[in-house]
Amino acid sequence: MKNSIKIAGLAFIFVIAATILSSKPNPMHSMQGVWELQSFSYWDGDKIDTVAKDEGYRQVKIYYNGKIMWSRWVPGDKKGRFGYGSYNITNDALMETIEYGDYEMMQALDTMRVFNFQLDLKDDTYSQISLDLEGNPTFSENYVRID
Repeated sequence: MKNSIKIAGLAFIFVIAATILSSKPNPMHSMQGVWELQSFSYWDGDKIDTVAKDEGYRQVKIYYNGKIMWSRWVPGDKKGRFGYGSYNITNDALMETIEYGDYEMMQALDTMRVFNFQLDLKDDTYSQISLDLEGNPTFSENYVRID
């Protein structure tokens, strides 16, 4: 009888442990963090040309809890740029919806608020890739995680 209770107890613990482990969602890759632009890539058919950002040029994006904020500094440009909004990712797509930003960004938002990209996300790097109407890559911004 004692062996039956021990076996039933162990089986119960096993079932509970299996339920807890299997009920955890499969952890999806995450954009959460701070990212800095490193380079740009340009496609011409199968040829890809990647160029580093200009000296002093800075662009940083912060992704957190479904929200995005980005800022850009271009040497010699006294205005700077920034924007704020929300984002959503899937395994291979990034969608940013910009809600507000600096004056120039707000002017641009009159024509476009939602930005869709193909996403190539690794642990500490990602590329947001623009596609043409036929689904071919044309341009990408390439980032590295800084926090």
